[in-house]
Amino acid sequence: MRLSDFITQHADRIVDEWEQFAKTITPAAEFLDRVALRDHAKAILLAAARDMAKPQSASEQMAKARGEGPEKTPSLDKAGASHGELRHTVGFDLVQMTSEFRHLRACVIRLWVDSLESPDMAYFQDMIRFNEAIDEALAESTAAYAEQVNRSRDIFLAILGHDLRAPLQAVSMSTELLMRKTSLEGDALTCANSIKRGTRHMAAMVNDLLELVRSRLGKSLPIDPAPTDLAAVAQAAIAQACAGNPECDPTLKVAGNMQGVWDAARLSQLLQNLIGNALQHGSTKGAVTVTLNGEPDAVHLAVHNYGEPIAEKDIGTIFDPLVRSADEELGHPSTSLGLGLFIVKEVVDAHGGTVEVSSSETDGTLFTVMLPRKV
Repeated sequence: MRLSDFITQHADRIVDEWEQFAKTITPAAEFLDRVALRDHAKAILLAAARDMAKPQSASEQMAKARGEGPEKTPSLDKAGASHGELRHTVGFDLVQMTSEFRHLRACVIRLWVDSLESPDMAYFQDMIRFNEAIDEALAESTAAYAEQVNRSRDIFLAILGHDLRAPLQAVSMSTELLMRKTSLEGDALTCANSIKRGTRHMAAMVNDLLELVRSRLGKSLPIDPAPTDLAAVAQAAIAQACAGNPECDPTLKVAGNMQGVWDAARLSQLLQNLIGNALQHGSTKGAVTVTLNGEPDAVHLAVHNYGEPIAEKDIGTIFDPLVRSADEELGHPSTSLGLGLFIVKEVVDAHGGTVEVSSSETDGTLFTVMLPRKV
């Protein structure tokens, strides 16, 4: 009997063995009922049998062995992906989930070989096709499992970031109240200012973390566009960015019409991240220039500083999340999680604009943003 026919006729027997094996995966399977233990096993087997029954050329087989097609099997992929998601939900780890497929493969081959009376060469081809089908299901299960792991991590980070806001706000407000109600001098005043700056930096890091998680969970950054004066936003952003940096004195240059329909809070966030980045990496704290140039259909925003240039190999990944510059990795002080420029890119994308960066020792580092006047 050909393997695809054997699987179809003996699917229930094979799934019974799957169930018995799944029971041994403790503690995750300890409280699972029969339906949960057998989850998607029969669907995976029958989809594999249908795939094996389809004609397949030698070139198609070679391509499939390399994971290149010709086509996936929708029913097999759906069953495999659903199995991966549910095994993650009930507490299986990745090794335990993949062990089910290893056992399934061995079980099917053993039962089938035992049933054969006179094997011929076609049967070896059947084994290859079956292995291909199981590998495809395993790949989909693993990918779906990994996606659930990533989502669980992002949800945890979102909860963590949200819950950190309350104690940070309490520390910040208590420090402000202390400085207003009490005449602090000397070391006491220095300590209070340090706490104030520290909580501001921590709040910025928490906000960056939440924006990262939000973008991963929701795919895009939410914005609330309204008529906005970009010059006023820039002035406020500079003041905010410099609140914890007494030596900060950026130059603001404005030319043309600064009116547009944008999310003012998001643009302030963008500007604060770019200015903060320039202050952190610039050779001279005050030598930061913010330029706004209004054109008929768009406004161009640029932030420039002199200092150590960005390495050419880092330019391509500088807007990726959790990317830190080489000097930060070597231990230079930083108040960043490596999310600031990622958030800049997300804000720009949400507004339908573009952002570019150029950097050299002679000309300094320049971030240029183009924002259409209407989203």
